[in-house]
Amino acid sequence: MLDIRGSLAVETLLKIVLALVAVLLVLEIVGILFSWAVQLLRPLLLLVVGLVVVLWLLDRL
Repeated sequence: MLDIRGSLAVETLLKIVLALVAVLLVLEIVGILFSWAVQLLRPLLLLVVGLVVVLWLLDRL
C-alpha cells in the first residue's frame, strides 16, 4: 500500500489559513465602507438626477 501524504508542514497550513482569514476580514471591512459610502451618496445622486430632469424639461440644459 502506498503511503502518500502531503508535504506541507502544519505551520505552512496555519499561515495559509490565517492569510485567508485576513483577506476575508479586509473584504468585510471594504464592503461595510462601500455600503456606507453608497448610503451617503444616494440622496445626492437622486438630487442631481432630479435637477437634470427638471432642467431638461424646462429646456435649460
